[in-house]
Amino acid sequence: MIQLTHDPIGHADVLQTVASTAAGAIVLFLGTAREMTGGRRTASLEYDCYEAMAQKELAALEAEARDRWELVDCAIVHRLGSTGLGEASVAIAVSSAHRAAAFEAGRWLIDRIKEVVPIWKKENWADGTSQWVHPGVGE
Repeated sequence: MIQLTHDPIGHADVLQTVASTAAGAIVLFLGTAREMTGGRRTASLEYDCYEAMAQKELAALEAEARDRWELVDCAIVHRLGSTGLGEASVAIAVSSAHRAAAFEAGRWLIDRIKEVVPIWKKENWADGTSQWVHPGVGE
């Protein structure tokens, strides 16, 4: 499942989409809006994208993950628009028969999403300024 949404991400719903009796492991990654970035206080985040291209890139990453690991299922949901502190901006759920594949695929997916998917993040700082940023892998 690939989804871009302006609504808050329901992590329980994301988990449910990958649940299966064939899975011995489900890994959920939530990327959340943190308050401090590089010593600056964040008020909120905004995400924008070229939706058709973002959907295409996310689908390609999901397909590659399925080729690289024996996955039961995979779900990627990314928030668009305004995201408040503590809210999830991205959710990745991966299920597999064994935990190693689920952990590896989930980590690989978030790193690749940040590298190649055309989704842009705007930091709205507490001092009233804002800045479009390109987060690096590992953030």
